Amino acid sequence: MRKRIIWIIALAGTLASGCTSAISDAVLQKVNPHITFEALKEEPRSYRGELVLLAGVIVNTTVTPAGAVLEVYQTEMDWEHRPENPDLSEGRFLVQHKGFLDPEIYSQGRKVTVAGKVLGKRVMKLGEMEYAYPLIEAEELHLWKKREPLPGDPYPWYPMGGPWGVWGPWYPWYYPYGYY
Repeated sequence: MRKRIIWIIALAGTLASGCTSAISDAVLQKVNPHITFEALKEEPRSYRGELVLLAGVIVNTTVTPAGAVLEVYQTEMDWEHRPENPDLSEGRFLVQHKGFLDPEIYSQGRKVTVAGKVLGKRVMKLGEMEYAYPLIEAEELHLWKKREPLPGDPYPWYPMGGPWGVWGPWYPWYYPYGYY
């Protein structure tokens, strides 16, 4: 009986830790969910002081005496607020962080989620053109772990049903999966 109770408590703790967000609930409650990145990009000054939640991929990290500035290209977010589909973006934004962020860790290609206050815009060169970046002061910043691909297919593939005959004993049920 005692082992069962300990097992249930351990399972509940594991499940509860798996449901946490990258950004704390206290900050998420203050975020204005009606501000889209497209609207923020068009007129960042009209949203000055508002708390926004953005996700994206780091392009560049610059360390300054006042802290660090991340240049990030925006992507969509999934239900965990994780950046997804890095091939689609509506533009770039700057994240101003008061502490030190190591450029080797916060390097190009790493995914981040930021909750922060809109400070306005900063115009900088992007290639040959002038680009107006929305400027966000980070209240919370989450750097996502790199996802390593699996070394191989975890399920073995047997052509034509493998050692059990042409389609195997499960032919009518397994048939669509055999051609993946």
